[in-house]
Amino acid sequence: MRKPAAVLLCSVVLAGMLAGCGSSATGSSASAVSGSKSVPESTSSVSASSGAVSADQAAADHVADLIDAIYVQERTDNTDAQCEEAKKAWDALTDAQKELVSGENADPDYFGRDTGDASADDPRNGDDIGENELLVVSFGTSFNDSRVKDIGGIENALQAAYPDWSVRRAFTAQIIINHVQARDGEKIDNMDQALQRAVDNGVKNLVVQPTHLMHGAEYDELTEAVNKYKDKFESVKIAEPLLGEVGKDAGAINDDKKAVAEAITAAAYKTAGYDSLDAAANDGTAFVFMGHGTSHEAAITYDQMQTQMENLGYSNVFIGTVEGKPEDTACTAVIDKVKQAGYKKVVLRPLMVVAGDHANNDMAGKDDPESWYSQFTASGNFDSVDCQIAGLGELPDVQSIYVAHTGTAING
Repeated sequence: MRKPAAVLLCSVVLAGMLAGCGSSATGSSASAVSGSKSVPESTSSVSASSGAVSADQAAADHVADLIDAIYVQERTDNTDAQCEEAKKAWDALTDAQKELVSGENADPDYFGRDTGDASADDPRNGDDIGENELLVVSFGTSFNDSRVKDIGGIENALQAAYPDWSVRRAFTAQIIINHVQARDGEKIDNMDQALQRAVDNGVKNLVVQPTHLMHGAEYDELTEAVNKYKDKFESVKIAEPLLGEVGKDAGAINDDKKAVAEAITAAAYKTAGYDSLDAAANDGTAFVFMGHGTSHEAAITYDQMQTQMENLGYSNVFIGTVEGKPEDTACTAVIDKVKQAGYKKVVLRPLMVVAGDHANNDMAGKDDPESWYSQFTASGNFDSVDCQIAGLGELPDVQSIYVAHTGTAING
């Protein structure tokens, strides 16, 4: 059970008082002169050290509790104040205290990790936008550079393609919204905020473009949220996610999946320094694209993407997922597939719109024994394992697919 903030504050004060009493060398000397029993110097030093450590840990625990309090998926009337309080408490810590921050979801990276310049991002939450709004809905990411390149890249492409529509942003992950707001002071709308903002702005025609990969759980939740507001606009349309319709089985592929397969493989082999996918295969190199995975029925989409790769003749391309859902996309299963195919070099790249936490940690984390990089390396089956940190959203060919889906919704 986490300690209430008030108790933690009392702990900080008490620990500081104890540290001050235990470390008063002058007080000990005065006692000895007056005939009082003095505390040995070594004991006094230990007490001072212990008191300081206790105070440091108490201060760090207080920040951890504040972080855990905003690491939630529901926004409340207190969220803004909680985000501000957490940041102020973090800034007040010493570098040593910051390293001690540890909670249910808190760690030093929450505020301390450098993910790029947040000021380069546009939250797209302005008002006075006219009658036509194009709301681009993403799960979101706290990685600033990725947010600018991937989500921002898609938003910019849509705004350029449809200048008569005002592009606005919404994230579905309140946890991420809170993280960005607390750390960087950037406020991004959640779905309810964005939809209410559209109503308040007098928007008549609303088109919602999800940046999600598929018709999964996130898409279902988005649709439910939009339906609550649909009677407040003259027209409301929801465009297709990146990979289009799901289909019934692993063999159900479509033009969207084909276009994505071609775009991501071309980017991967070029980044790896090859002239073609065949050249990479001849050099013994396989490309593994790691998606998120889902228990939703749309999980079949990942097997469909594998089918698409095979139909294109991409024998050295493999699809996996962090969650291992479907089972044949689990890391151990993919390692075995690559091994059986005889490839000795592996390039890992995310099959995700944004290169955020999953790409940087679950895929490429070199200090995490459970990361895909670590597991592929530890298997001992490969001469080299490399990682490419790049989201799908930064690819112009992928952005073009979103532009086409939005156009269909606008004109449909």
